[in-house]
Amino acid sequence: MAHTDPTHPSPAARAVDLVKTYGKGDVAVRALDGVSVEFECGRFTAVMGPSGSGKSTLMHCMAGLDPPTSGRTFVGDHEIGRLDDGRLTEMRRDRVGFVFQAFNLVPTLTARENITLPADLAGVKVDREWFDFLVEALGITDRLAHRPAQLSGGQQQRTACARALIRRPELIFADEPTGNLDSSASADLLDFLRRSVTEHGQSIVMVTHDPHGAAYADRVVFLADGRVVGELVEPTADAVLDRMRRLGH
Repeated sequence: MAHTDPTHPSPAARAVDLVKTYGKGDVAVRALDGVSVEFECGRFTAVMGPSGSGKSTLMHCMAGLDPPTSGRTFVGDHEIGRLDDGRLTEMRRDRVGFVFQAFNLVPTLTARENITLPADLAGVKVDREWFDFLVEALGITDRLAHRPAQLSGGQQQRTACARALIRRPELIFADEPTGNLDSSASADLLDFLRRSVTEHGQSIVMVTHDPHGAAYADRVVFLADGRVVGELVEPTADAVLDRMRRLGH
């Protein structure tokens, strides 16, 4: 049921009793085991857990990239399971941005063309002022004519970040966005994501294994064995690391 109380706006995304099972019978794996969670608007939330805890599966189900076995997922007031393929594609294109560990840039396109790709696919004009702000804030203004193979890992990931934000989506899902970056490039990207939330009201959900990365978030949600097992508000790296140790990470 949609939230209608104006003093309590809908979360950016939420899941209700989410179950995801891979395989059948004796070899079935329950990657998500009845997860209910909300991600607030205008907040930076990190999702953490030991390897195999279901954190990437949760993000993929909530982003409409992978259908759950049962349960319900929402982006804003839109229930993903009720959207047909066309409307689901539109929702992902228009309302959600994605940043992946592997960058997922188109190798034959320049950085500029990769960034504007979502707008080009949607047939809408790029907000030139917003484009200029993004590439300057991300430090890639002088790399826009280069193809991905000519960029460093950090530059590729910052290009991917600009692409995710170019249409000002309500929500960004980031899956291990610093996983292929060195510590300096990681810090640059995380600082930008943090400012996107603080200065522009962006809503970000980031899956990460890095306690230092999670410390940039407003809140950390912990998963283990496909279930939500706790959270931290205003986390520090030490507090996150301590919680992860107790989860057996």
